[in-house]
Amino acid sequence: MFTGIIEEIGTIHRLERGVSSGRLTIAAEVIFSDLKLGDSVAVNGVCLTASSITGHQFTADVMPETLDCTNLSTLGPGSRVNLERAMAANDRFGGHLVSGHIDGTGQITALRPDDNAVWVQLTAGQEILRYVIAKGSIAIDGISLTVVNLTDTGFSVSIIPHTRSETTLFSKKPGDLVNLEADLIGKYVEKLLQPKEAAPASGITLDFLAKHGY
Repeated sequence: MFTGIIEEIGTIHRLERGVSSGRLTIAAEVIFSDLKLGDSVAVNGVCLTASSITGHQFTADVMPETLDCTNLSTLGPGSRVNLERAMAANDRFGGHLVSGHIDGTGQITALRPDDNAVWVQLTAGQEILRYVIAKGSIAIDGISLTVVNLTDTGFSVSIIPHTRSETTLFSKKPGDLVNLEADLIGKYVEKLLQPKEAAPASGITLDFLAKHGY
């Protein structure tokens, strides 16, 4: 689990392509203070596992599904990526709940300066927008951001100077793809509210919970 607060920008050192999979080697600095084999690292918001560590580089395998659903397939040696280690249980929770499981990609359509901020407008598919609400949270390339405006085809966010300097988002341009992960809570609520064809096998119902004080 992650929070969407980017720790540093890393650089892709090598990308090895298989038939439909990949293997990324990424160079960085900060995250190596306690990174261990098997640890999870969000790379542009994608949860990957450190399968080897050499000096200040780690390598992670990328399965075909991940390449198909994210913008990792568009990157190569020299590409800069947002990095965040998995959240520690005793850390401050500065962003929002981010699983690192990308829902899909969106496309940047415009960037507009506004005093000390920059507005970023994006389009996305309905399979993602159904979970997006105005003033709600969304992770864009792993960055925890607040949705400001919402339309039928996309949404916009406003980027403060700190986010501009500490992430790769400001280096993007119209037409670029970004990874999107909608807020987890909406997905669980939708699942729980779906009608059931039969009573739960466990026998736990709303009446049962009310009777026992829940």
